Amino acid sequence: MATYLIEVGTEELPADFVAAAIAQLKNCVAQTLGENFLQPEAMEVYGTPRRLAVLLKGLPDKQGDREEEIKGPPASAAFKDGTPTKAAEGFARKQGVAVADLEVRPTEKGDFVFVQKTTLGRETKGIIQELVLSWFTGLEGRRFMRWADGDMRFPRPWRWLVSLWDGEILPLEVVNGSGKLEAGRTSRGHRILHKEEVVIAAAGDYVETLRDAFVEVDSELRKEIITKSVEQSAASIGGAADVPEDLLAEVVNLVEYPTAVVGNIEAEFLGLPVEVITTVMVTHQRYFAVKNADDPSTLLPKFITISNGDPSKGDIISAGNERVIRARLADGQFFYKADCSEHLDTYLPALEMMTFQEELGTMRDKVDRIMETCQQICEQLDLSEAEREAIASTAMLCKADLMTQMVYEFPELQGIMGQKYAIASGESKAVADGIFDHYLPRGADDVMPQTLTGQVVGMGDRLDTLVSIFGLGMIPTGSSDPFALRRAANAIVSVAWDAGLEINLAELLGQGSNAFVSAHSDKESPLPALQKFFIQRIQTLLQDEKGIDYDLVNAVLGDDAEYTERALTDVLDVGDRAAFLQSIRNDGQLETIYATVNRSAKLAKKGDLDQTSLDPKDYVNPDKFEQKSEQELYDGLIALVPTTEAAQAERDYQKLVDGLTKLAPTVERFFDGEDSVLVMAEDAAVKQNRLNLLGLLRNHARVLADFGAIVKQ
Repeated sequence: MATYLIEVGTEELPADFVAAAIAQLKNCVAQTLGENFLQPEAMEVYGTPRRLAVLLKGLPDKQGDREEEIKGPPASAAFKDGTPTKAAEGFARKQGVAVADLEVRPTEKGDFVFVQKTTLGRETKGIIQELVLSWFTGLEGRRFMRWADGDMRFPRPWRWLVSLWDGEILPLEVVNGSGKLEAGRTSRGHRILHKEEVVIAAAGDYVETLRDAFVEVDSELRKEIITKSVEQSAASIGGAADVPEDLLAEVVNLVEYPTAVVGNIEAEFLGLPVEVITTVMVTHQRYFAVKNADDPSTLLPKFITISNGDPSKGDIISAGNERVIRARLADGQFFYKADCSEHLDTYLPALEMMTFQEELGTMRDKVDRIMETCQQICEQLDLSEAEREAIASTAMLCKADLMTQMVYEFPELQGIMGQKYAIASGESKAVADGIFDHYLPRGADDVMPQTLTGQVVGMGDRLDTLVSIFGLGMIPTGSSDPFALRRAANAIVSVAWDAGLEINLAELLGQGSNAFVSAHSDKESPLPALQKFFIQRIQTLLQDEKGIDYDLVNAVLGDDAEYTERALTDVLDVGDRAAFLQSIRNDGQLETIYATVNRSAKLAKKGDLDQTSLDPKDYVNPDKFEQKSEQELYDGLIALVPTTEAAQAERDYQKLVDGLTKLAPTVERFFDGEDSVLVMAEDAAVKQNRLNLLGLLRNHARVLADFGAIVKQ
């Protein structure tokens, strides 16, 4: 067994590429080795800003010999009257065997020619030499470059190459823009702490040799070191470190020898909103903020950085970092004071200078449309006058902070600064919080908006974007979704479910589509595409986010227009029904009623009763009954009508399930009891009567779901 090392040394790589490359290499190396019948005992992939490496431990010296059975052409094509044809000869030649070695065997598709051959295993070294460079040249990422006169593409130029089979150099050669790069055993240590070249004696010594040269190649270990040192540094100054996962992941791949350095913030800057300070630290400087241990909502006048420099120069590094952040915070302080000197509404005219989309006008035009949509939502929710006024004010001001100096400099603070400036302008808490909340949720794992103003305005904003962009025909396809329309639709539905907002999405989409066509007479209505899109999003949310079984989701959404319209008309209801179906499947209630309802529904298809009627008095003639079971089913359906109506009105579907459960024995007697009936009777009137009984039962069940779509477990 041998150990093999490949290290590609580069100029400083982007941090996000290092993380992506490690993940890609793990998959690619495992796959290609498997395809070549090689299985190392262990595989380790390393990455730092200056190198990517793969270490394979326990590689066999050669592949094992393999017995292979290879299928060839049909026997009818390979032999004619027992004589081999050109097809047989060509197959034998390709496999390196004699025609006499071919065997004819029967298969499900007839007789075919087979050959049994032994393939001798190749030396692993040769296979590795063929594969290894493709592992790295096949990596994918953004902003690749070429250098000098070469055609090779990579995020940064290659500067050295190490290839070791145990203690032996395994020759490799790559031609890049700087000429020919040949593999050896010489690597590089830390750029500052170990400027000498590093000679690696054997592949198995790689990690320790680089560690002695002040390079920690293991990114997971660097992450542990950084996390621990940041937390210890924060504790040493009486605080608690704020360690965002995204920042930590980035910093890990910015350094090779991490050292925590504490810096100071001048007290005058602590008067800035906490979000401004942390944005400057995290987004622009990659610093870790330090919270007050006694009051986590406030910050200590400190920050922590992870240095890739000389630990003995910590004071100098800290002073340099302090100068940089002082300048950034001074800018923020100036912007904040200047912005607060004006009422937030004074920025509204400037929105006319910002284009939302070329064919859709300015951001001010968008704000006007948001306000109109919010009025429609208020009508549906039957809100009070005070609530409507707060929502109108929130809608009018929700984008005003885009024109402030702070948000222009720090776009990630939109909404956050709108909230701060609204408070400074004397707006109510509902309006200020609504401006912040209307951006929520920003993603699948984000928190939901907690204010009614934010919930309604957020819906209005997203609905306008969806209707407008769909109206232009810019519908998401595949992974392309530049306007984040999937996320917008998901947010609308998720907010409605979370806040219990009884919105009629079908009506809102219709109103929005009509307004769009009125303003763009040359465009077609986006309504059909929007309806289909929202049904897809509801389906995805129910299955992926709420964990509802796929067949139960199909049962509440259905394939017909009735269910589609119902889902969009009452978004809360479709979520409630799906969750309820899952719960009664889990506790066994669904199994109790499934058989009788499904059997009835299948037979009901042979009739012509519509799928919405519930009252048997309008569709069933008791004078045509021939068996007691028919009367019992009829009486049971009459008793079920008020139960079903109440269940639907109150969205309390347990009442309906209880009613169907109670009726199930009666249905069983109708089908299989002593006085059972033949549904498809010869008398047309009797047959129609019985089909209507079953159709009515199906219709009651359809108030909950299409039981025909449910798969019996």
